[in-house]
Amino acid sequence: MAKTVKLADIAEKFGVSVVTVSKALSGQKGVSEEMRERIVSYADELGYVQPSVARQREKTVSYNIGVLVREGYLGEDSFYWKMYRQVAENAVERGCFSMLEVINTKMEERLMLPKLLTEGKADGIIVIGALGERYLGKLLKEADAPVVFMDFNDKKQKSDGVISDSFYGAYRMTNYLIDNGHTRIAYVGTVGATGSITDRYLGYLKSLIENGLELREDWIIDDREDENGAIGEGGSLKLPKDMPSAFFCNCDLTAAILIKKLQKEGYRVPEDISVAGYDDHIYTGMCDVKLTTYAVDVPEMARQAVSTLIKKVGGERYHKGTHVIEGKIVVRDSVRKKRH
Repeated sequence: MAKTVKLADIAEKFGVSVVTVSKALSGQKGVSEEMRERIVSYADELGYVQPSVARQREKTVSYNIGVLVREGYLGEDSFYWKMYRQVAENAVERGCFSMLEVINTKMEERLMLPKLLTEGKADGIIVIGALGERYLGKLLKEADAPVVFMDFNDKKQKSDGVISDSFYGAYRMTNYLIDNGHTRIAYVGTVGATGSITDRYLGYLKSLIENGLELREDWIIDDREDENGAIGEGGSLKLPKDMPSAFFCNCDLTAAILIKKLQKEGYRVPEDISVAGYDDHIYTGMCDVKLTTYAVDVPEMARQAVSTLIKKVGGERYHKGTHVIEGKIVVRDSVRKKRH
């Protein structure tokens, strides 16, 4: 019915021109509100659909989007669970369905591909968070579906990815600490554990160099317990003997653990020591200090990842490579201006 109804049919009904009907349906000026309402109501009754809308509907295709996340990264309140929810919401908005599969240690060690791929359940795959290099190599080599990485990219740049602006985000966050009078700043994050931790370290380093500050090895502090990249609350995070006036942490979870450790040792945050994080995501109940941090634009990252994957699956033209999404500094209570 919708395809057979023409503007001329509606125009004849009300004794007006086709131009008037077109203006009424598109919301343009030049038509009285009374006539506009009558035209719109009659068009709806006939089932008329504007050509632009009809063309868009014809282009809409539904895909099954598979999402892979390493077991150690995923928890009900984790940062990557937050990312997955955003991906799922964006998929629904695009008329697609998302399915999550968790990659456990056994699968990685034995190079077992996810069932989403082996059973052909996914038209395309989004991998959230870095997996082992060997596993990723097998995934890219044998996956019979397009792949997009989210919050990381492989070393050889073989796939498309969407990442946070870790380097300049950390650079800006360190500069913020310096602008607040801090010249003794430590970095907390196991350099080399993930690409984002390393990028954030390099951003921190760039800020120190440009501001003529010393890079001290004892102020580069590990926060990871094991090779799986899990952040531990045990002995992995050790305070230096010569304390800095501020710590910049590679993520908010590490910042929360650090604040607890500082408080246990008798330090007050931010009265005695300032702490800044990265992500803008704190686990419920983890920290009693409102954290100053660099907020990752998770909704935009998810939108870009889903959009890129849909274009790849559909064979459309798209911007290949790594999309870098800028975030912003969020000022709260964990950083205090240093008094000299």
